[in-house]
Amino acid sequence: MKIIDPHLHLFNLEQGHYQWLKTDSPPYWSDKKTIRQSFTEKDLALSVPLQLAGFVHIEAGFDNQQPWREIAWLEDSCSLPFRAIAGVNLLLPTSEFQQILDKLDKFESVVGVRDILDENACAYLSNPHVKENLARLSQQQLIFECQMALTDVVATEQLIAVINELPTLKLVINHAGWPPEDIDSKQWKNWQSGIQALSGYENVAIKCSGFEMVNRQYSAPWQQHVIKHCLATFGLDKTMLASNFPLCLFKSSYQKNWITHFENQPLSTNELELLCYKNALRIYKIPI
Repeated sequence: MKIIDPHLHLFNLEQGHYQWLKTDSPPYWSDKKTIRQSFTEKDLALSVPLQLAGFVHIEAGFDNQQPWREIAWLEDSCSLPFRAIAGVNLLLPTSEFQQILDKLDKFESVVGVRDILDENACAYLSNPHVKENLARLSQQQLIFECQMALTDVVATEQLIAVINELPTLKLVINHAGWPPEDIDSKQWKNWQSGIQALSGYENVAIKCSGFEMVNRQYSAPWQQHVIKHCLATFGLDKTMLASNFPLCLFKSSYQKNWITHFENQPLSTNELELLCYKNALRIYKIPI
């Protein structure tokens, strides 16, 4: 089965900054050393019955001030079909934000940008600069990779308001919107409500990945609950499975990560092809 991995990170520690990977910088993970090394596409090893046909590289902090440097490295070093999501500070004045977009526009692989919202989602989504910059993304038909917790009811409402203001903004929810581990909690219900509300927009898709960031030893039943709910709401055409490589290595190998994504799910070969290949091919316009 062919795979397009729509959410992974490659590192070049010799050329990039990667401040977040340094021991004395947050996040202060005790197992950070597992991923504190360079990773290239040669490390994306899959074996039968899986075959990696392409991928989407998500910015990884190579150079937060000059994000085009990361893209230049990728385009110079990768041979597999791929697309890139660049890191851009949404809080920048729109003139500076546009200057960065103009530089990124020179690279064929760039199809969107990301600025991690997470706990700052409310502050970001209520900021006039952010709204104007998201409007620029919409105008230039660039994807916004949205990483935030959909358990945050207020932030989710703000995100929906932005989507209503910018109906042509292409948006992809990262890491399934950070579902909580306790499926009997109020937070889980909040997450379900957020997923349900966002699923109604044709311009919003979702990626299921990053489970190891919730718990390094997450359970398979919990993972399947998350994927099942995303499929029940977003549907087969707007849901993607992804790895979050190399962070998935906190839990298991790249191969095992993919196998556990869809084992025990009652999915046909055609359905798996949509979740693992065709949707990413279409949404990110992978050159295959």
